[in-house]
Amino acid sequence: MTDDTDPGSNLKQWKETMQAEHEEAIHSPDPDEDHRIEGVSQVSYRVSFEYDPDSGSLERADREQVDELADPELLSCVCGVRGMTPEEATAHVEAVRE
Repeated sequence: MTDDTDPGSNLKQWKETMQAEHEEAIHSPDPDEDHRIEGVSQVSYRVSFEYDPDSGSLERADREQVDELADPELLSCVCGVRGMTPEEATAHVEAVRE
């Protein structure tokens, strides 16, 4: 007995279905939902420590910001649409206003 299913084809079909659902959610938002675009960004710091012999531990002595706050590459809407580019997020919000 042979297995006629092609895992590569199944994966491709799944990806196409997910992409179509994602596009639909971006361009046809529910008007009754709250729509606010959010993203997560991280700023890095260089932190130095000094040893405290009384407590036997390292204590934070100094911190220096080593990069600037940057806008995240992927955004989400509080309505549940995730993983949008800034262009897709703009289209999502514009679709709500139409």
